[in-house]
Amino acid sequence: MKRGVIAGAGYFARFHADAWPRVAGAKIVAVSDPDGEKARAFAREFGIPKVYTDTAGMLMVEKPDFLDLVTGPATHRALVEMAAANGVDVICQKPMAPEWDDCVAMVRRCEARGVRLLIHENWRWQPWYREVRRLAEGGLLGRIFHVGFRMRTGDGRGECPYEVQPYFREMERLLIYETLVHFLDTFRFLAGELESVSCRTARVNPVIRGEDCALIEVDFASGAQGLIDANRISGPAPAPVAFGELRVEGDRGMVRMTPEGRLWLTEYGEAEREHQYERAEEGYKGDSVWAFQQHATDCLRGGVQCESEGSEYLKTVAAVLACYRSAETDARVRIQEVLA
Repeated sequence: MKRGVIAGAGYFARFHADAWPRVAGAKIVAVSDPDGEKARAFAREFGIPKVYTDTAGMLMVEKPDFLDLVTGPATHRALVEMAAANGVDVICQKPMAPEWDDCVAMVRRCEARGVRLLIHENWRWQPWYREVRRLAEGGLLGRIFHVGFRMRTGDGRGECPYEVQPYFREMERLLIYETLVHFLDTFRFLAGELESVSCRTARVNPVIRGEDCALIEVDFASGAQGLIDANRISGPAPAPVAFGELRVEGDRGMVRMTPEGRLWLTEYGEAEREHQYERAEEGYKGDSVWAFQQHATDCLRGGVQCESEGSEYLKTVAAVLACYRSAETDARVRIQEVLA
């Protein structure tokens, strides 16, 4: 049994805490948050035995096997390095860190201390994406040549946008850094590594600081092409569970995902038909937080590679930074230029 502690008792930490009791092989024994009252309320709600206002103290006293880090990205490097110094594995929420140098330093420090750094990237664990990949691996689509996602949510409209996460309003980099990172990672999961991107961004709502609209053209190393067309203005609020529409097109067939997570399969020459598959209705977005946390726990217990190992996730971070570099220079940017 792996003993874990949570740092952070905010909005998204609630999804983590809700899922952990259902994860086989792990148990959360403490939570920390600078706001003691918030931490105590969080602990009561989710049945967590101990509360701290200081993560350093929690690590020293509890001596856990892993730290589930669900604080703001600006705090991640210091807390990851603190955990590494204590010999504690880390599961770190995305975004990994604000700057590329911070992300690389986090990976290097954990490697040097012999601890694991796993990035909590749950999007690829949503059941509709797992099923799309299963269909592709089964050969129904043939050679994939296009992956496209059209995201539309409406939580960025008005004078008080992002009411659930109001700190979004002050972020210098928003849509790609905070949301489309999920889709870039999922594109990697569905169709392999990204080779280059071309990106344009815009700010539609003037009350925020960052971008809320983006168009990203993707070239895959396989030769496939992709497109992410996203904004947080013109869609419904609240948004449907999958945030938008996906198409994966191959030379034998195509699969289409609706914003509700339903899948429709076309084998060329045949009529489109709905593809039925099993998916959870509880938890966050098809119980993807639980699915990732179970995977991470299995990897920590078994010593096997995680899909979102810190060193591997640098490729997703590089894709995000390449998008911003492309938007700033009005030029296509190769991912390897960032990784180099």
